[in-house]
Amino acid sequence: MTSSSFFSARGRTWALCVLPLLLLVLAALRPLALPDEGRYAEVGRWMVMSGDWLTPRLDGIPFFHKPPLLYWLEAGAMAVLGVTPWAARCVVALHAMLMAGLLWACARHIAGVTVANRAAWMLGSSLAFLIGGQYVNHDTMVATWMGVGIWCFARALMHADGVHAGWARAGFIACALGVLSKGLIGLLLPGLVLCLWVTWTRQWRKVWTLPWFSGMLLFAAVALPWFVLAAREHPDMLAYMFGKHQFGRYTATTFNNARPWWFYGLAVVVLMFPWVFLVVASAGRSLRERLTALNGQGRMPPSSTTPSANTSHEQLRVDVGVSVDPRWTALCWIWLIAILGFLSIPNSKLIGYALPVMPPLALLAALWWQRHVAPRAWGDRVFAVVVGLNVALAVGAQVAAERYTQKHSSLDVAEVLACQARASDVVAAVDEYPYDLPFYAQVMQPLEVIQDWDTLRQTAGDNWRRELFEGADFDAQAARSLVPLSRLDSLKHTPHAWVVAPNTSTTLNMAQHAGFELVLAGRAWSLYQSSAAASGATAATASASSASAKSPEAAEQKGLRGCKDQGKK
Repeated sequence: MTSSSFFSARGRTWALCVLPLLLLVLAALRPLALPDEGRYAEVGRWMVMSGDWLTPRLDGIPFFHKPPLLYWLEAGAMAVLGVTPWAARCVVALHAMLMAGLLWACARHIAGVTVANRAAWMLGSSLAFLIGGQYVNHDTMVATWMGVGIWCFARALMHADGVHAGWARAGFIACALGVLSKGLIGLLLPGLVLCLWVTWTRQWRKVWTLPWFSGMLLFAAVALPWFVLAAREHPDMLAYMFGKHQFGRYTATTFNNARPWWFYGLAVVVLMFPWVFLVVASAGRSLRERLTALNGQGRMPPSSTTPSANTSHEQLRVDVGVSVDPRWTALCWIWLIAILGFLSIPNSKLIGYALPVMPPLALLAALWWQRHVAPRAWGDRVFAVVVGLNVALAVGAQVAAERYTQKHSSLDVAEVLACQARASDVVAAVDEYPYDLPFYAQVMQPLEVIQDWDTLRQTAGDNWRRELFEGADFDAQAARSLVPLSRLDSLKHTPHAWVVAPNTSTTLNMAQHAGFELVLAGRAWSLYQSSAAASGATAATASASSASAKSPEAAEQKGLRGCKDQGKK
């Protein structure tokens, strides 16, 4: 089979299935990245372990930075597939597949199966899909539902027989799921894109004929129940989530991840390399054509990938037998520019925030390729080579990410703890919080986090300490796991007490702290056990320390659910 037949409209579209399969394989090959993957995967594990599906919790403490859709789906996946990083990543990977699949379907509707195949290969071979599509956080999810909402509303408005109510109602549901994925941004950005688009293409009359009543009912039925129930349980939750962590993060300059205004230009190059340069070429060509027309040096020829308000209802030819309504390319350009412009305003920026613009980027790149490169004899062979190199780049990035993550992971310590600790043992974290340890060991109760909390409430920045003590303000009982530095002294006399500390700890040197014995010095973390437990505490010692930690019954067996050797015992 030649590369031409492989990528053409008459080629084997089913070959695209290799990309989601590769994504699922890559998702199983590395430990949880810290802090994000450890944090978000653990919230899902705690949900399925505790049975509390209303309040997302981190270390047993309410965690209201984001809405719960990711955690619900993670908990469901873990209930079926087991508590593994792969189960948590499957949730994100399935959303990435939905993003790519819907791109293919929409591109096929807009420009035919040839362009659809190319757009899907471009997105599917990118770092945005193969790496971002398996990273456990909210970004891929909200990007997917934003895209679903935009595509659905656009299909509704562009339907040949007038506004299509079914597509529009699907758009309302998608926006609701976007809100449940990451908050108001899941509604605001699709709304911004669509408002600008219908203004550019003069479709406001159609907008008024959308099924607003039934659509808003569907939106409310999907999006609102959790917010209402959670706010009844935790009255200040809405102000905290929307006021501080959405509006506040957009307008304030005190949060982490400060980046320059041009950051997302670099981000899209990384995420969609090298296809993004085709979009740059398309924009440059269009600009030259328009400047030529304005200077009176010639008539501006039509472009297949840039919008024109004056020809919004004409068909622009991409290749033989394929034409594109410029309202679709206008949507892609507005989608790209509006979202990147909006996200470039705040001080805080992250590369994953650029994921919502990947589908229009891929479609614009595929249209440009189909018009300017595909007609050449060598076009499809070059395309195949670039796709292969892109996949190799993603695999290399995966290997590099795995090596980097191994240096910070607590997996080695968690495996030892899981097989030696009892379910009722006290486990404490000193100096830092090991986000992935509770997940890997599958501890059954919160870690005690030892810090000078009174001082930190006055001095802590935008970090893990703040997210814990702010969450503790919603639940006084859960706040008991945040303990002062003096707790370390009492743990020395507590049988079956474990302490985890980073190897780089300078605040507390556990190796020199009398009353604890080193169990394992791992790659990044060290595990200690109280001397009372290591030497076999007497009954009198256990009774004296029962006020701070109940000693497990003698019949209680060692081994948490995360112990890989339990089945061999």
